[in-house]
Amino acid sequence: MIYGQLKNFEQEKAALSPALQRGLLYLINTDLSSLPVGRHEIEGDAIFASVSEYETEPKEKRKPEAHQKYIDIQYVVSGEEMIGCSPLSPEYEVLQDELTLRDLIFYQGVQQEVELLLKPGIYAVLFPNDVHRPNCTLHSTTKVKKVVLKIALSAL
Repeated sequence: MIYGQLKNFEQEKAALSPALQRGLLYLINTDLSSLPVGRHEIEGDAIFASVSEYETEPKEKRKPEAHQKYIDIQYVVSGEEMIGCSPLSPEYEVLQDELTLRDLIFYQGVQQEVELLLKPGIYAVLFPNDVHRPNCTLHSTTKVKKVVLKIALSAL
C-alpha cells in the first residue's frame, strides 16, 4: 500500500513504477470533476479509470475486498471517506469469490486493519496483497465522487 498526496508527486515519482506514474499523472492532469460516472479508457485494459458516485456507509456494512490482476489507485474527487486496509492473510475466510468474472474477492473479516482518510488531494495505491474496505463513513454519511484507476500487474 502507498498512501500519498498528489502535490508531492514530483518529489516522490522516482520511487514509483512508470505505470503508477502514468496513473497519478492522469489524476493530476484530468478535470476529474467533469468526468461522468463509468469506465474511461487510458491505455485499454492495461490502465483505465472507473468513476463512481455514492454515499458512504458505516464500516460494518462494507465488505473487505481484494484483487488479483489489478492494482487500484483510489482517489476521492469530492467528499471524504475512510478506507480500511489490511495485509492479505491465508486465514481470511472468503465470503464471495468473483476473481474470474470481475477480479474481485470479498472476505468475511480481516485483522490488523488500519484506517486511511481519503479526500481530495490524497490517494491510496492498493496492491493485490492489500485487502481494503472502501466507501466507509468517516464522521457522517457523505456523498462522494471517486475515481479508481485500475492498473494491470502486466503493465508494471
